[in-house]
Amino acid sequence: MSLPVLAAFALALALLLSGCQSQGSVGAEEPKSKPAGPPPREVKVTPAVERSVARTVAATGTLAADDQVVLGTKVAGRLAEIAVDLGTRVKRGQVVGKLDQSDFKLRVEQAEAALQQARVRLGLSPTGSDEKVDPEQTAIVRQARAMLDDARLTRDRSVRLAQQELIARAQLDSAEAALQVSEGRYQDAIEEVRNRQAVIAQRRSELDLARQQLADTVILSPLDGVVSLKQASVGEYLPAGAPVATMVRVHPLRLRVPVPEREGAGVRAGHAVTLTVEGDPTLYRGRVVRLSPIVQEQNRTLLVEGEVPNERGFLRPGSFARVEIMTEVSQPMVTVPATAIIVFAGVEKVLLVRRGKTAEVRVTTGRRLGLDVEIVEGLKRGDPVVTVPGNLAGGQPVTVVP
Repeated sequence: MSLPVLAAFALALALLLSGCQSQGSVGAEEPKSKPAGPPPREVKVTPAVERSVARTVAATGTLAADDQVVLGTKVAGRLAEIAVDLGTRVKRGQVVGKLDQSDFKLRVEQAEAALQQARVRLGLSPTGSDEKVDPEQTAIVRQARAMLDDARLTRDRSVRLAQQELIARAQLDSAEAALQVSEGRYQDAIEEVRNRQAVIAQRRSELDLARQQLADTVILSPLDGVVSLKQASVGEYLPAGAPVATMVRVHPLRLRVPVPEREGAGVRAGHAVTLTVEGDPTLYRGRVVRLSPIVQEQNRTLLVEGEVPNERGFLRPGSFARVEIMTEVSQPMVTVPATAIIVFAGVEKVLLVRRGKTAEVRVTTGRRLGLDVEIVEGLKRGDPVVTVPGNLAGGQPVTVVP
């Protein structure tokens, strides 16, 4: 082989060996330059807590007056005085208004005079309250008794004389007839006395009625309450039954709450009630006192009535109220912080830490209790829940920090 060919062969061999060494060194350095995965993220976890809380039924309702009365006139007359107006607080028995009493006083005097006249006719004193009398002691009966006794004696004498044939039969018949007439007059006198006693009772009733009508000219409040509407003015002539003012009792108030049928089954009389009204942050308390015996077919709700104390009058009838009815005093439930709940596309879930990685768990939430949320389904007590998951997803490595 010639020298040039050997030289070319040696050069090619040298280049080939050089390339193999270069590829070997590059392959050896590749594992050292490969990028490492992301470091574990630091998270805080909170164990799911089981605690006992009261079970409540939330609903909306309306406050109503415990009682409402339209004060009216019992007798007809002209309104002479009205002592109340819108918003006036009235005590039971307080005077609300008065009618003109002139005519009614005259009627009382007339009834008193008629009663005195009836008493005198019966032989009693014009004034007094004793109305019982022995008919035999009255003048009219004594007179009839005397005439009866005289007729009986005359008849007896006539019988003896007729037996001796000293008088005619006609005289004896006249004496018998006179006796019968006297007996009838005596009986009539007794009935007249009884009639006069009845007249006295009638006159007494008429006097009581006149006095009652006089008393009815004064309109009194039948309850402790507040005037919600004034309906008459001084000088106005009012027929019997005409409204003068409307009053409402504001302590206690009546709370009417329609409760869904599925939740109404647990509501009982005596259960505690809490409520708030618009514009007032105060939490008011009451209790359930009545339940409707039927469920409304239109909306499938059970009407529940509660009683709410209102001594200071801060609550007003007609107000809208948000209500919670405590149906169970103590009920165990699992809760987690509200910040641990992840909601995506309507699905609620939380992240747990298992073997250094996050794991997604779908949950069903219930009531919100301050900063915590009730977990109805999906967790058990003690499960480590990521407190603030942020943008974490399931399967990512994490490090738990205190």
